[in-house]
Amino acid sequence: MITKKYSEFLPGMQSAEELVVRVDGLSRSIDLLRAGVENEVQRDLNVAVAEFTELKQQLEQDTLVLSILKKLQEFDTALKEYNTALLEKKYIEAAQQLEKARSSLKMLESRKGFELKILKALGTELTVQTQNMLYHLGEEWQKLAVWKLPPSKETIGPESVMHSELHLCTLPSKEEEIAGPPVASVLQAFAVLGELRTKLKTFGKLLLKYILKPLISYPFLQPFIEEQSDVVILKFKSEKPDLDHSSPVEVFDKIKFVLEVLHKYLLNVPVEQCVEDKKECRVTLAELLGDMIWEELSDCLIQNCLVNSIPTNSSKLEQYIEVIKSTEEFEKALKKMQFLNGDTTDLLKYARNVNSHFANKKCQDVIVAARNLMTSEIHNTVKITPDSCVTLPKLPDPGSGDNVKMQKTSKLLPNEMVNLENDSKLSQYTFSLPTCRISASVEKLMELAYQTLLETTASTDQCCIQLFYSVRNIFQLFYDVVPTYHKENLQKLPQLAAIHHNNCMYIAHHLLTMGHQFRYRLTSILCDGAATFVDLVPGFRRLGMECFLAQMRVQKGEILERLSSARNFSNMDDEENYSAANKAIRQVLHQLKRLGKVWQDVLPVNVYCKAMGTLLNTALSEIVTRIAALEDISAEDADRLYSLCKIMVEEGPQVFTPLPEEDKNKKYQEEVPVYVQKWMTFKELMIILQANLQEIVDQWADGKGPLAAEFSPAEVKSLIRALFQNTERRAAALAKIK
Repeated sequence: MITKKYSEFLPGMQSAEELVVRVDGLSRSIDLLRAGVENEVQRDLNVAVAEFTELKQQLEQDTLVLSILKKLQEFDTALKEYNTALLEKKYIEAAQQLEKARSSLKMLESRKGFELKILKALGTELTVQTQNMLYHLGEEWQKLAVWKLPPSKETIGPESVMHSELHLCTLPSKEEEIAGPPVASVLQAFAVLGELRTKLKTFGKLLLKYILKPLISYPFLQPFIEEQSDVVILKFKSEKPDLDHSSPVEVFDKIKFVLEVLHKYLLNVPVEQCVEDKKECRVTLAELLGDMIWEELSDCLIQNCLVNSIPTNSSKLEQYIEVIKSTEEFEKALKKMQFLNGDTTDLLKYARNVNSHFANKKCQDVIVAARNLMTSEIHNTVKITPDSCVTLPKLPDPGSGDNVKMQKTSKLLPNEMVNLENDSKLSQYTFSLPTCRISASVEKLMELAYQTLLETTASTDQCCIQLFYSVRNIFQLFYDVVPTYHKENLQKLPQLAAIHHNNCMYIAHHLLTMGHQFRYRLTSILCDGAATFVDLVPGFRRLGMECFLAQMRVQKGEILERLSSARNFSNMDDEENYSAANKAIRQVLHQLKRLGKVWQDVLPVNVYCKAMGTLLNTALSEIVTRIAALEDISAEDADRLYSLCKIMVEEGPQVFTPLPEEDKNKKYQEEVPVYVQKWMTFKELMIILQANLQEIVDQWADGKGPLAAEFSPAEVKSLIRALFQNTERRAAALAKIK
């Protein structure tokens, strides 16, 4: 069994051993092959990679050199073609070649790590050729548009502007006819070189300064053209204007004429070459010039033309539609010539917003007119009487088409209602301003206020509000301007102080009812209670009173200063003292009489009498105080003091001359005690100076007599002690004064 198994196993083992031997042989062959590959093939591969890398670097270097050489060739070719085109005056082609050369040079300069010394020389050459090109273009441009301007030393005025001319070339030369119109060629070349805006900006400034702005500012200038064989000359001629300011329609026509000439002979060209499909170029020279000058031109048209055309009266607003239409047509014409692009400009917006501008201009004119009146002379006066009325505007019946409907109470009353009206009526002058003089300028100021308020009744709501508050501003301006502007005169001149007092009272008098008169004719916003001037009344009354009272204080000070030179009315037996006192009395009376004449027919009678009474009372009170303070009065002193007082009593009433008619003044001179508080005191003092002890006691009448009504017991006792010697009779008299 074992032998059988062994015999079966032995052949298999032998074949396996043979296979092992063969596998070992193959493995050694593989190892030999691998060693051969690693030693020989890898070495050859490394050599090949190194060679490839070297070849690649050489290729890149050669490619770079080739591109550099190509750009240098392009640069050289571009400069050659540029020179050829420039000689043939093909300016567009020449400019394009310069730009190609510039592009090639930029490409060369951008190559980092590969810098050539020649590039600097090439850049210099390009700059020289560019300037040469610009020089030639400038020469051509000067032939196309030639300015003849007044000497630069002259100021720009009407006479110098008349010498301004613009010559425009109309025909190209024979050599240039092949290349196309010279204008297009030159301008497109400028555009290619990027210098067009600079040239156009200079041209636009000259156009504005010497042609367009003068046409707007000077109505007598009229543009016209003079055509010659190869040139068109734009000139000015002088025509006598109908008005100080040209109407917008005329100005628009002049500007349009000038721009049409420029468009026809100079500006209707594209500023870049047309594309290959021969479509029209969109950007023209006119469009570029319009972008540069339109803002300044429209501002000038608004400030120097449209502003002056704004109506000053609301009745003329409808006529302004013509100006709006002409502005629209003007802009349409400019858009057609491609001077303007886009939507409505500020010029048309300004024209269409006429209501707002009318209100602004009206308000400005009103304030300016009011300020001129306020700064005019105060002493030019007019007489105001209760019969005189301001020319009040005639307002329509408030029931017809007004904002606030007023119900007529008479329609609401039953026919059988009893009339409760009192038979006795107030005088028609009860609420009138008393007779006085006011400045003519103030009367005109009130008329201006009424006229402006009347204007509001026919205006739009916004305009109505602006005008109403402009009227309020007039009076607020008066409150601030007049006392400041006329300050020195109001302080020094009594008559002007009185007139200013009357002016303020006159304005306050009208402010009481001014708002009510227009209340139902204004816009509903103002009708709700805002339309009033009553709040300004106290301020104006205070302004007038403060100014006049300040003048009164000045006059009082002068009176007291003059009386201070009377040496306290003591020792009147001394001639020098008596002369000084007499002089002081005379000076005071002279001052009062001068004031009486200055204020005569100026102040209202009641104010005049109160003012003169107050000043005379100041003098009398001072005299009484000085005499009552004397400790010793001799008989001679008493006589002389009496004579001085008599002068005051006799001549004092004569200062009351409120009216020019002498016979009418007697009434007020007789009523002196009413206006002079110390008048009776002064007369009682005169009685004391001439009376004996018994008469003084009788005048006292146990404190019930006229003397007791004017003097206190202490004052009477002091006078008795000064006038009489110390005797039993004096002691008895003093005992009765209590």
